[in-house]
Amino acid sequence: MDEKLKELAEYITAALPGGVTGSDIRYSELCLAIERNEIVRVLAFLRDDPKCRFTMLADVCGADYPDRAERFDVVYNLLSIAHNQRIRLKVRTDEQQPVPSCVGLFSSAGWWEREAFDLYGIYFSDNPDLRRILTDYGFDGHPLRKDFPLTGYVELRYDEDQKRVVYEPVKLKQEFRYFDFLSPWEGMEKILPGDEKATAVPGDAASGAPQGTGG
Repeated sequence: MDEKLKELAEYITAALPGGVTGSDIRYSELCLAIERNEIVRVLAFLRDDPKCRFTMLADVCGADYPDRAERFDVVYNLLSIAHNQRIRLKVRTDEQQPVPSCVGLFSSAGWWEREAFDLYGIYFSDNPDLRRILTDYGFDGHPLRKDFPLTGYVELRYDEDQKRVVYEPVKLKQEFRYFDFLSPWEGMEKILPGDEKATAVPGDAASGAPQGTGG
């Protein structure tokens, strides 16, 4: 299987000079790194070439690597029903550089590109309807970015006085937003009822934490 995938990778790379920047085989599946501005040409070739015939775009999604200059990967998963093969394409981009939309080749890409825009903030040029799709219009930020706080920035609730849904800044005490990763036993200072009967271990340096069991 891997030999066939290597041959396919060599065939695609030779047919698309400047389009494919790297290839890798993992778990018996071919993955190609694609130059950002060449993605539409590459997808069209994979769809139409008789040796490829990847006619089904199964998915488009994003991935965030915030330590990189081009922090985002846009990942395209394609299926060739005729040859019973799958292929994965990856394109790198950042928060400013748009990725060419492939809606003209695969109409199903419209919603997936909207999802990547909504959750990661990845822009797709020439997408005819690049709006949020999973979050609301007033949502602040992109929730699948690694630097997005788990609590978000705003909270939504129904206001009985105004008789409508309102947005408000998240109001949480500091200890609920950040965690020191102490275990409950390390962080406990208060003695629970009944624990005062426990026998303390001589020389224990814990801050009043009971040790042992009552006799």
